[in-house]
Amino acid sequence: MTIQNTLTLSPYPRGFHLITSLVEEAADELPDQGIMHVLIQHTSAGLTLNENADPSVRHDFEAFMNHLIPENHPL
Repeated sequence: MTIQNTLTLSPYPRGFHLITSLVEEAADELPDQGIMHVLIQHTSAGLTLNENADPSVRHDFEAFMNHLIPENHPL
């Protein structure tokens, strides 16, 4: 049996955002066993999987990306 659900998120400002609780809520509607595939269907968004043991990791990601691509860079 295959089940496909779409989870639509409201726009977020630039940054790294936790969506764990939203994905977990969507998973509650699924059978107890299986595989979940999470796909971001947008060219300016990405998904990273982290253990979230240290909150400073998100800050480190943000600092690196701001250095790599500054907020008002003309592209």
